Amino acid sequence: MPKILRQTDVISRCGNLFRADRLKENEICEGLCSWHLAYIIPIAKHPGISAEELGRHVFVNKSNIARNLAHLEEDGFITREQSKTDKRILCCYPTEKLQAVLPAVMEATNEWNNYITEDLTPEERETFESLLAKVANRAREYYEGRDKQ
Repeated sequence: MPKILRQTDVISRCGNLFRADRLKENEICEGLCSWHLAYIIPIAKHPGISAEELGRHVFVNKSNIARNLAHLEEDGFITREQSKTDKRILCCYPTEKLQAVLPAVMEATNEWNNYITEDLTPEERETFESLLAKVANRAREYYEGRDKQ
């Protein structure tokens, strides 16, 4: 079983390097790091998402969320505003700059997915994606169960 964790780590880390290289090639992406992609995609898809909700999307602790959101805000990719219903909650909104980089981010992600599955048949790719989704769902169950303990 340790092989599974090792292999998924390799895919993830190399994917981050690949996307970072692609983003460096695009001037509009200046200031954006590969680990920020996990944040900007849910913010773009769910404008007004809270930091807590975002944490459930990216599976990291609150201090990492706060640090990365501060960086994204400083670089003009997002804005944060107090919730109108609960002043303790900060909501994250995409800026025009984030919307402008989103196509490049999605293209780099798609390129990576195509690159790593290039040697698979369409059937193998479908099976691979299905099995990964099943394993990821099981991992999410663990994460969500931690909050209930």
